[in-house]
Amino acid sequence: MAIAETSRPRGGNGPLARAFRRFAANGAALAGIAILVPMLVLIVCYPLILGHKPNDIDLLALNKGPSAAHWLGTDGVGRDILARVLQGGRISLLVAVVSVAISVVIGFLVGSIAAMAGRFTDAAIMRFVDLAMTLPPVISLLVLASITGAGIVPTIIVISLLSWPVLARMVRARLMELRERDFVVASRGMGAGLGHLLWRHGLPNSIDILVVYATLQIAAAILLEAGLSFLGLGVPPPEASWGNMLNAARSTVVLEQYPWQWLFPGAALVITVLAINFVGDGLRDAFDPRSELN
Repeated sequence: MAIAETSRPRGGNGPLARAFRRFAANGAALAGIAILVPMLVLIVCYPLILGHKPNDIDLLALNKGPSAAHWLGTDGVGRDILARVLQGGRISLLVAVVSVAISVVIGFLVGSIAAMAGRFTDAAIMRFVDLAMTLPPVISLLVLASITGAGIVPTIIVISLLSWPVLARMVRARLMELRERDFVVASRGMGAGLGHLLWRHGLPNSIDILVVYATLQIAAAILLEAGLSFLGLGVPPPEASWGNMLNAARSTVVLEQYPWQWLFPGAALVITVLAINFVGDGLRDAFDPRSELN
């Protein structure tokens, strides 16, 4: 009886449990979580807390600094900066999360099909991926944005189309080794189709890559959305986003006399991106088997 008890594998020693322990031991990742959670709660619940809406205009409070009525001040038309910063967080995170989700699906499908579908298909797909990766990202971004126009949906499309090639290569590299293993060869011999191979073998063995890539790419997507909106090619006014709030505050007069109009959206952008990067780095280290504590 005692032998049977000691021979059981302990549930806390599985790969996920070890990854969780490595993540929990990462101070920077925990700091990122501590920043992101309250920020997400504020972004989601701010209409229940604030008495101002993002586009409400107070003509008696034009360009006013932080006060009891407007905690972070107002802009040039009397709109509450705090409400617009939180609404901008909603828009920026919505664009980032949706665009990254689309790019993750595209990147996984392209990379896994290239690895599992055969040499000819692999060669054809990877030449297309190579072509997509050689295009100058900044020029491609501006060209795509000018074609699709401004707005939330076009911005999501632009970011998602630029983000998938690197992930496709990462997934392919992982599954190229996997496809030669006995259980995959046996599945092929039993008549398993490409869809079955991707769902039962490709996805479970790529989930760590997908999670880490998606987390880090969300930060990059937030910066891309802010850059497009700052240039007038992303989310257009009067909808708030961190990028177009910085664009509206770019004049010398605002920079010098009304710093709260650019300081708070800029700080929210920097803090959010840093926190997400901390979490992403923590996940990458946690899923890396070379990071074993013991």
